[in-house]
Amino acid sequence: MKWCSLFLLILVLASCIDNVAPSVQLSHGIDESAGRGSAYIITTSSATYYLEKGGGGLSSMLDKDGIDWLGFHNKEGSAHKGEYRGFPNAVHKQDGSYFHAMNAKTDPSNSTVTIEHKDHVQIIFTSDNSKWEGQWDFYESRCDFKMSKISPGYKYWIQYEGVPGGTMDSTDYWYASGDVSKHPITDHFEGDLPAPEWMAFGDQDSPRVLYMLHHEDDQYPDNYVDRADMTVLGFGRENKDKYLTEVQTFSIGFVESTDPEIVNKSIKLVLK
Repeated sequence: MKWCSLFLLILVLASCIDNVAPSVQLSHGIDESAGRGSAYIITTSSATYYLEKGGGGLSSMLDKDGIDWLGFHNKEGSAHKGEYRGFPNAVHKQDGSYFHAMNAKTDPSNSTVTIEHKDHVQIIFTSDNSKWEGQWDFYESRCDFKMSKISPGYKYWIQYEGVPGGTMDSTDYWYASGDVSKHPITDHFEGDLPAPEWMAFGDQDSPRVLYMLHHEDDQYPDNYVDRADMTVLGFGRENKDKYLTEVQTFSIGFVESTDPEIVNKSIKLVLK
């Protein structure tokens, strides 16, 4: 009788586990705000990501309040107001132009969903010339992009080109590793960010920041400059030169605080 009761209890517990709502959900749809591009839609408690299927880059990244911090649109000629925006915008005129939401100058990639679990979705994009590969891993609190294959003899960068808090204006600001002072969005950064390499962007009307984190430390330059309509943060970038040549991992996500010390600690936890 005791064994029967124990067996029933195990069945009940197993059923409860199976019925737990997934923390990472994958669906397929259209990114209306980006120009109606076909997209993987990854929904978590912290963000909703639109991963454009043709180009292999994020076209939109919505926070808990539904505000898009990327603001990509594929209209040709929109430049900083749309077609340049996104993440990671990694391969630009380096044996092709890949891992950017599809615009007039993006080369296509093919994708495969390799993991679809309740707490983890993985999607791998391969460039149409088969020389580049980008691995996307979505978790409840962040998204990771790994440049898992590099075309021999070429280099790349990883960029956040977007709109903090939904628009680019004078109320925006940034923090960075090694310097948690609040910087106006018009302040530029040149040099190599200290380990762990990260930068976070905020808006005075938002209760959160968006961060980018480079998991591996290096001695390559990391530059931030503002444009009239978007940010341009590049890991492994100086002016228009690219420096990254190895397999590297980068995270993008939200921290639900604007306190620089909390932001700093939260980002460091990602590496643990």
